[in-house]
Amino acid sequence: QAYFVESGGGLVQPGGSLKLSCKSPRTILSVYNSYDMAWYRQPPGKQRELVASITPRGGTTNYADSVKGRFTISRDNGKRTLYLAMNSLRSEDTAAYYCNRADAQDFLPWGQGTQVTVSS
Repeated sequence: QAYFVESGGGLVQPGGSLKLSCKSPRTILSVYNSYDMAWYRQPPGKQRELVASITPRGGTTNYADSVKGRFTISRDNGKRTLYLAMNSLRSEDTAAYYCNRADAQDFLPWGQGTQVTVSS
């Protein structure tokens, strides 16, 4: 069983919206609640980059400059699920999206990701 299961991607027109989900089925609740979590993305032919992060109780969030004001990260610890609401999507948001812990030294094996394609 994977550590992370991402879903919610798809094909959307520029200006559209999507909401991604990431479940952590292998992590027990007490451990899940202890870590900052993050969304990452890997555009075609490019390296993986950090999109947004969130502290364990959701009190602090941080975003890449390219998505500020358009994306919102949130989490439901009881469901061990991380979310990314994406609005005003642009072609440059096209990428495979992944979740993982926010600190690289705490990374778990990556999931399969979910593909987001923004195109008319």
